[in-house]
Amino acid sequence: MTEDSGTADAGLDAETGRELCRHAESVGLAAVDVDDAELLHGWRSDPVAAYEIGIWPRSLTAMRERIERDTEDDDRDDFLVLLPDGTPIGHIALSNQNIVNGTAQVELMLAPEYRGQGHGSAAYALVDLAFGELPFHRLAVETHTENAPALAVLTKSGFVHEGVSRAACLHRGRRHDLAVLSLLRPEWEALSRPRAWDA
Repeated sequence: MTEDSGTADAGLDAETGRELCRHAESVGLAAVDVDDAELLHGWRSDPVAAYEIGIWPRSLTAMRERIERDTEDDDRDDFLVLLPDGTPIGHIALSNQNIVNGTAQVELMLAPEYRGQGHGSAAYALVDLAFGELPFHRLAVETHTENAPALAVLTKSGFVHEGVSRAACLHRGRRHDLAVLSLLRPEWEALSRPRAWDA
């Protein structure tokens, strides 16, 4: 799904020249471009990310092809998370978008050196995009039940723990449980925090 340019004007990042489509506290979001493939490939190859998010590293060529394919895909939106100086520190996405049912999946991955520094607030910007600019009613996310930092960020963002998908992920020969969390539009509307467009 692509935003209407009239609702996505959050400014140009002076350092990188990239168009920022959202802000959240100390970070901004910019649409992923095929030139970001090497960066995303490096982050996805990190063993901690592979474990906590349950991803499988791809080749750099496959990553480029995926970005090119996803650019034309109407059921996902991918963004880089940028610091105010333009430094890219992570990737966030709205995937598996179903406009009929009003549902989507949230994905968030931060670069290893930027984890645990409060940059998970990028989730606020994505949530505010989904509910404030797009017609979604339910956002869902899954992560390992042992991924305490991600669970803390999601809970702070308003997500509610729905349950556990038992033995749903295989990593290094072991089965892991996945925590299932969701956020509904009425719950987002009840949040007292400032919205991303007020940042």
